[in-house]
Amino acid sequence: MQIIETVLLFIQNQVLGMKWLNELIGFGLSSLGMDLSTRIGSSIQFFIYDVIKILLLLSILIFIISYVQSYFPPERTKRILGKYKGIVANTLGALLGTVTPFCSCSSIPLFIGFTNAGLPIGVTFSFLISSPLVDLGAFILLVSIFGVKIAIIYVVVGLILAVVGGTVIDKLHMENEVEDYVHQITSINIEEPDLSKSDRIEYAKEQTLQTVKKVFVYVLVGVGVGAVIHNWIPQEWIQSILGSENPFSVIIATLVGLPMYADIFGTIPIAEALFTKGVGVGTILAFMMAVTALSLPSIIMLRKAVKPKLLILFVSIVTIGIILIGYLFNALQFMFI
Repeated sequence: MQIIETVLLFIQNQVLGMKWLNELIGFGLSSLGMDLSTRIGSSIQFFIYDVIKILLLLSILIFIISYVQSYFPPERTKRILGKYKGIVANTLGALLGTVTPFCSCSSIPLFIGFTNAGLPIGVTFSFLISSPLVDLGAFILLVSIFGVKIAIIYVVVGLILAVVGGTVIDKLHMENEVEDYVHQITSINIEEPDLSKSDRIEYAKEQTLQTVKKVFVYVLVGVGVGAVIHNWIPQEWIQSILGSENPFSVIIATLVGLPMYADIFGTIPIAEALFTKGVGVGTILAFMMAVTALSLPSIIMLRKAVKPKLLILFVSIVTIGIILIGYLFNALQFMFI
């Protein structure tokens, strides 16, 4: 058992966490005469290390995920999901979201396509919640920073939220609350291309490049904010606002995340910095989920596809779910850390 734990810690710290990279960067900066004990020096080391680590892991993971995705084009996905109903279909819709490396805004066109194809509205909303929220790439990055337990927690609660949210919307029969034009879009059934292995590799390369380009700015901003929190904001300030002593910490974290727009990869460095400052796991999860699932731009885009009643219901369900999850995991934090 001790050997297994040692191997897992090595994978978490050195393979995924790349602690060796942090030491290498520290050595290089010190060799250039930089004092890493100062706030500026520590911030620069944090920034360079996190940017390189996230982009490197992201590129590898997106390539693998995209290669797998090449076997599941939209037409095949629609046929698979169309075979099931009820909570099983919602669960499959949520799981589908885990292998789509999209932000909330880029998930909406797929949501429209699935709705137009006649899939139950609950399934499409389970996908819409899960897609930006739960990502296999994000899972690996979370493991590298927080460990396996918290990473698994994040994925599980994200999937539960997606399934429950989709199920509630399905039970309320909100089909008529989708804008009319969505159902009027001409659906074209394109034959699935018979791709060769080299074609799939090329597709994966293109998807990796496009995804990295898309999230690059968010990663830079996220790591920059994380560096500021990590090295410049006193722990007492963070604790007073988002610490366990503040009963409204989860609500504050959720409301702060709502107007923001960032990919899940941009929120991870901020979450890492908050974690080192002693912020509760539930509060961090609430912040990450609010940013990725309920960003203001995605809500504005979604409004073009659904009517106000359904939009308000969607935002209300997800917001309440995020807050409940935050408080629950703050209360149970002792079980995971």
